Amino acid sequence: MAKKVRSFSHIEVQDALEKLNELHPTGEELVFEILRIFCCYGEGNIRRIREGVGNKAKDGHTILIPNIIAYRAKGELEFHEEIKNMQADAYIAKQAPRLYVVSDGETIVAVDPKEQDIYENEVALMWKDFEFFYPLAGIEKIRHIEEAEADVKSAELMAKIFDEIRRHNDIKDKTEMHNLNVFISRLLFCFFAEDTGLFPEPQLFTNSIKQHTAEDGHDLAEFIDRAFLAMSTENTAVLDTLPKQFAIFPYVNGGLFEKRLPIPVLSRRARILIIKCGDFNWRDINPDIFGSMIQAVVTPEMRAGLGMHYTSVSNIVKLIRPLFLDELNEEFEVAKNTKDIKRLRKLLDRLGKIKFFDPACGSGNFLIVSYKCVRELEIKIWQVLREWDEPELPMSNINLQQFYGIEIDDFACDTATLSLWLAEHQMNTKFETAFGIRPNALPLRPSGHIVCGNACRLDWETVCPHTAEDEVYVMGNPPYLGSSMQDNEQKKDLASVCGHFQNYKNLDYIASWFYSGAKYILNSKSKCAFVSTNSICQGEQVSLLWNPIFNLGIEIGFAYKSFKWSNNAKNNAAVVCIIVGIQNHSECLKRLYDNTQLKRVEYISAYLIPNTKAILLGEYQLQYLNFLQ
Repeated sequence: MAKKVRSFSHIEVQDALEKLNELHPTGEELVFEILRIFCCYGEGNIRRIREGVGNKAKDGHTILIPNIIAYRAKGELEFHEEIKNMQADAYIAKQAPRLYVVSDGETIVAVDPKEQDIYENEVALMWKDFEFFYPLAGIEKIRHIEEAEADVKSAELMAKIFDEIRRHNDIKDKTEMHNLNVFISRLLFCFFAEDTGLFPEPQLFTNSIKQHTAEDGHDLAEFIDRAFLAMSTENTAVLDTLPKQFAIFPYVNGGLFEKRLPIPVLSRRARILIIKCGDFNWRDINPDIFGSMIQAVVTPEMRAGLGMHYTSVSNIVKLIRPLFLDELNEEFEVAKNTKDIKRLRKLLDRLGKIKFFDPACGSGNFLIVSYKCVRELEIKIWQVLREWDEPELPMSNINLQQFYGIEIDDFACDTATLSLWLAEHQMNTKFETAFGIRPNALPLRPSGHIVCGNACRLDWETVCPHTAEDEVYVMGNPPYLGSSMQDNEQKKDLASVCGHFQNYKNLDYIASWFYSGAKYILNSKSKCAFVSTNSICQGEQVSLLWNPIFNLGIEIGFAYKSFKWSNNAKNNAAVVCIIVGIQNHSECLKRLYDNTQLKRVEYISAYLIPNTKAILLGEYQLQYLNFLQ
């Protein structure tokens, strides 16, 4: 039977489900309401099903519509047993129902065989949470095929776990939400660890859940609490209190499992989703963008663009190359070409001392990409030293304690810290592949210095202390927000940093980061670069922001003129941005990028134009000199 085609309206469906509470349908009648609401069946179709003409099942208690639904009112069997009974029926299975559903009019349980997912809720609450039934309306989940497929898929799975736990526990207050965020982070680590050799056995966490917890999930929270406890301590007195199945879990430490937090109540569906998530291969996760995707998991309004809410690696590299990476690579090439062993060793030592600081770090994208880039350079240096038969065994001189960040969202802070650990493990694996040597994976070493706080109110020096001789690179993509878009707190933030400027209220919010960055790097070797909207280099903002910065003795060291700051996801929504790098006064030529052209100039004005004679390099020279990604 073909269902009537209509444009699907989320609001109309929600309204219809709310009104369903007034009807109090029985288990026998609910299926017809579902067909009316999701499939847009008219009374003629409903009558045909009641009469049996439109019902493929002839057993007297099943409503079976091919490719749409297999439904039963609950009888003597338990809900899930009733669904298993339908799935085991060869005749029903042959009709390929999109969903299997059982209800008694008060509770509804459904299974999606395609997505291997289940739904369980009160009928009266379906209006709050009905996306599961979208396939009845012909709406299927989009299959992502972009570059970040592994990250998108894993984030979608984690989103399902997050939503199920939150709904089942009715989490509302800030403390409960924080505990849930930590719980999600710990699950994420376990999934990654069991697929990448961090744990002693593949699928250790997932298989333990399969073997030692009940299908209905009633003992799952207690099991996970004990597993987390085992990973949090080396105290034998504590470990001896745990059943023997927990002895296999390694000591993780690193702060990740330090506090014993309440585990949320976990349902049958939560157990299924956790196992499904564990069965996914986490080896190919990219920590540099995964953090942003997990941030979308706990921020439902960002869900529509899973795979869009991250900054692509190529765009991050666009900033970090002129800020520090090009100079480090050029130093490597000179030392290699001149076979200067002392110079290479000096560069190795330098890499272990540089500090990287993102005062708007979010989930850590810029820090993670910077970490991976300097680790890759370190590997190249050691490879050259090995080619020159240097006897010293390769070892990494770079550690996560060199990476600093400020982020106002506590979960983003936790995610950044976790993602840095994941990146470290992946780079250690690369180091081992190259040289057969790696540090012990566990226990985790201290991660980066990621501080939860407001970058406009904190003294950056307390977060990332530095001397005039320290080499610190400040970077990131702070929030933009024009003056008319700022809320009251953001206006206060701007006032706390730029309140002594004339007409400071007309400044973009990001001005706080540029001025704070200028003060932070003043009279030191440090440099700073941020992504921004181009408005800060136009109109009245030029005099409002840049005059105070230039008066400090700071200049623009490099800049990208307007370009689209996008990512590699499908249907990505790009914004027009600039990148501006600032530094203390230098006699070196400055770099001004404009599409495929690079100009070497003596000075870059606040309008991002050279006001002296420029040396113009074309696209061919750019590629040859490796100035652009």
